[in-house]
Amino acid sequence: MPLTDRDLAFLAFEGEWKRHAGAKEEAIRAEFDLTPARYYQLLGRLIDTPEALANDPMLVRRLRRRRDEAAERHRARLGRTASR
Repeated sequence: MPLTDRDLAFLAFEGEWKRHAGAKEEAIRAEFDLTPARYYQLLGRLIDTPEALANDPMLVRRLRRRRDEAAERHRARLGRTASR
């Protein structure tokens, strides 16, 4: 399925984010009229698609790596909490 305009806007936003000042959550609300939680849900689904990977391989791999590292840190924290 081809990428939608919103999909492309998400990828562009993520690719340009470091160049913009201010809080990312505020920018997400202003740019997309979404809560940050919903934005990240949609972004997570988007970066798992072959179309997103084909569109911008370096960005999508970076976003996947960042997501996977955060999930691993979360699992590690849960593991430490459960063993106490």
